[in-house]
Amino acid sequence: MLKKLRMTVDQLEMRIRTKGISNISDIQIATIEPNGQLGYELKKEAKPLTYGEFTKLIGGINGNQNENSNQDNNEYKEPNIFQEIKNTNTQKHNKIFK
Repeated sequence: MLKKLRMTVDQLEMRIRTKGISNISDIQIATIEPNGQLGYELKKEAKPLTYGEFTKLIGGINGNQNENSNQDNNEYKEPNIFQEIKNTNTQKHNKIFK
């Protein structure tokens, strides 16, 4: 097939390395697109871990912990401005009625 594409094994390996793949055995399937670009799919065990997968994994390990302990684990939570306003208003009302 490489002969038909007029590509050497070295050229194919070079294209693979430029995609950040260090081991050809990590590739499940690869194609040469009509524009000459390399298309590929990595084997499951060679795919990088995504943030979503990581949080699911950590969530499974720490599943019995409450929300406050997640903040102790340095998990960044986006501030909820509506909760902040509610807390501020509650504090003002408590001061008025005391």
